[in-house]
Amino acid sequence: MHCPFCRHRDSRVVDSRVTDDGSTIRRRRQCPECNRRFSTAETASLTVVKRSGAAEPFSRQKIVTGVRKACQGRPVSEDDLALLAQRVEEVVRAQGAAEVDAHQVGLAILPFLRELDEVAYLRFASVYQAFDSLADFERAIGQLRRERGTAEVAGAPSPAAGAQAG
Repeated sequence: MHCPFCRHRDSRVVDSRVTDDGSTIRRRRQCPECNRRFSTAETASLTVVKRSGAAEPFSRQKIVTGVRKACQGRPVSEDDLALLAQRVEEVVRAQGAAEVDAHQVGLAILPFLRELDEVAYLRFASVYQAFDSLADFERAIGQLRRERGTAEVAGAPSPAAGAQAG
């Protein structure tokens, strides 16, 4: 690591800390030549490979932008979207690969969006999974109903039941 002040070719790490979201390590360094201190931030690079074959850096903002469209007019806050993007990044990074297919990112979005808002989930899934007909929507809605019914049988209240109780 070159010193940004005197361009000396070496520096000593004085302190290291992980950021709150755990995605970056902040290091405080000192130059042995000029004794000035500076900070660096280290992140593991993650590349998304698109259908076209083009590769680009992973971006939480791109996830938020894409999901925001599905959430338009729904009771979903910007904080909810930011948290969803963080959770998706954690899942994708946990796979341990430096490159990830864009399709895998979309698959990682679906369960978190479904948890957040079922209507937004259906909107996103309809585009992402290329629904062609009403039958595709009916299948997806039927699956949601079956899984909700299973949760209710297991004793977990459904989101609709919670809304009615309030």
